[in-house]
Amino acid sequence: MFASNGDPVREGLVASLNRPGGNATGVTIFGTAAVAKRMQLLHEVAPQATVIGFLMNPTNPNGNSEMEAAQTAASSLGKELLVLRASSEGEIDAAFAIMAQRRGGALLGATDTFLFGRREKIVSLAAHYQMPAIYYLPEFAEIGGLMAYGNRITDTYRQIGIYVGRILKGEKAADLPVVQATKFEFVINLKTAKALGITIPPGVMAIADNVIE
Repeated sequence: MFASNGDPVREGLVASLNRPGGNATGVTIFGTAAVAKRMQLLHEVAPQATVIGFLMNPTNPNGNSEMEAAQTAASSLGKELLVLRASSEGEIDAAFAIMAQRRGGALLGATDTFLFGRREKIVSLAAHYQMPAIYYLPEFAEIGGLMAYGNRITDTYRQIGIYVGRILKGEKAADLPVVQATKFEFVINLKTAKALGITIPPGVMAIADNVIE
């Protein structure tokens, strides 16, 4: 049973989404699907930003596919995407320094467990450089990140629990289709918006699932 970010077929976890085969099935989060939405939200909140930094971990197997989605989304909005690769503490510091040198106006964080584990550092640096940013999990916004938009992880775990129950009752993992997570959560931190001097547009506020004041 797995919860995977990316394409489990491409990664060799299952033969197909509908008929996994073997002994594995679970829930997959196609991170690229949310990248364009994050870029759009960032554009609406910080329309003046012409250079968007994309902070990614180059060792993540799904990193390049998300980066390509970010590049496509940035181009469609007339933005320049500045790819910032970081797989260590020092490289995170260097990434923000590069953003400052290039006058990067906003930051989009990639889906990645290493970056999630360094979220306090990343959010702190974004605040230091007065940089509006959007991330992929609510935990970023809860500790001071401006926005977060991504799959609702609680629903993912609920589905895994359902599948575990079915397997314990005798069903085979090979016969249980891989579920694609479809529910998303959007969080805005208004305290951070105020600190950055940003007014969140009414249309963006209206679609937020949670607003931190």
